[in-house]
Amino acid sequence: MITVSLPNKTYQIKIANGLREQIGLQIKSIWSQRQILIMTDEQVGHYYLAETRAQLEAVGYQVTTLVLPGGEQTKTLPYLEQAITTLADNHFTRDDGVIALGGGVIGDLAGLTAAMYMRGIAFIQLATSLTAQVDSSVGGKTAINLGQTKNIMGTFYQPDLVLIDPTYLNTLAARDLVEGYAEVVKTSALAGGVLWNLTGKIQSKADILENALTLIIQSVQYKAEIVKQDEQEAGIRKYLNFGHTIGHAIELLAHGKLRHGEAVSIGMIAITQRFVKADISTAKFLDDLRNRLTVVGLPIDSSLVQNPDMLHQLVHDKKNRAGVLQLVAIKTPGEPLIIPKALTDMNKFMQGA
Repeated sequence: MITVSLPNKTYQIKIANGLREQIGLQIKSIWSQRQILIMTDEQVGHYYLAETRAQLEAVGYQVTTLVLPGGEQTKTLPYLEQAITTLADNHFTRDDGVIALGGGVIGDLAGLTAAMYMRGIAFIQLATSLTAQVDSSVGGKTAINLGQTKNIMGTFYQPDLVLIDPTYLNTLAARDLVEGYAEVVKTSALAGGVLWNLTGKIQSKADILENALTLIIQSVQYKAEIVKQDEQEAGIRKYLNFGHTIGHAIELLAHGKLRHGEAVSIGMIAITQRFVKADISTAKFLDDLRNRLTVVGLPIDSSLVQNPDMLHQLVHDKKNRAGVLQLVAIKTPGEPLIIPKALTDMNKFMQGA
C-alpha cells in the first residue's frame, strides 16, 4: 500500500494480486452507501463489469453502468457529455461517486467527469491496463482531447482510492501489455537504480507478466513521490513527460495506428538521440534504452518524427511556456533534467540526429 499525501487530500494506492476479488469490501471501507456510476469500455466491460457490479451491489451500493467504445477517440467532448448526462439522468448528487474500471482512456474520462459534475463528486480508479497501473491512475491528471490536440481540456482531480490488481493483465492482448511497458521503461530511466536494473532483465511479454507486481509497485512508488512534491507539475513532475512531447504529437498524427506507449517509446528514443548529439545524454544510456524497448517488440522509430506537422503539434504542447518547450533529457539513468528549447529552434533540433 502506498499513501499519497497532498496539501488538500490523502489517499491510498493498493497493489496486490487478487485485489479485484475484494472490490466491494475495499470501497465500503472508505465510501458510505451511495449511488455509483461505473464507467468502462467494451473490452474491459466484457471481462470485468459484471463481477465488479455484483460485488458493489452485494455490499449495498446502487450501481449504474456506462460502457463506452475503447480507444483514444473516447476521450472527447461527446463522451464527456454522455457521461455527465448519465449522472444527471440518474439523479446523482454530490454525495455519490464515479468509478473508472479500465485503462488510461477511461481513467482520464471518468476522472474529468467526476471533477466537473456538480463541481466535483467522489472518484475511484480500478486500473486494469499496465499503462494505468504504472502511470495514469496515479497523480490526479484528468483530461480529454480536442480536435488534434491531446489532453488539452482537463484538471487535476485526485481519487479517493486506487486499486491495482496485476491479474487484470492476464486478459490484455500482447500489444496492449507491451505498450504499457513503455511507461515502465520510462519510469525506470528516470529512477535509475533497482528499477532500471530490473527492466534490463526483462526480455519478453512473459517476463513482464512474471515481474508485474514488482514493476508496478516500484513504478508507482517513484511517481507517487514525485506527485507528493509537485502535484500540479510546476517543477520536477515535468520529468514524467520524458518521451511524451514528441510521443503525444506523433500519436495524434498516427490517427490510431500507434498506441500511446508505442508513441512514447518512439518519442524517448527520438529525443535521446538528439540529446546525445548535444552532449547531454550518454550514448550508453541511449543504447541501453533502445535495447529495453526493442527486446519486447516496442517500436523506436517512425517517419512521423520528421513530419512537418509534428512540429506544428508542439505549439499546443502543455509544456509550451511563451514559445519555449520544457524538454526532458536523461543524462544517465536516474539523472533527469529539464532543457528549455524555443519552438523556433525545434526544427533545427529535430533535424540534428
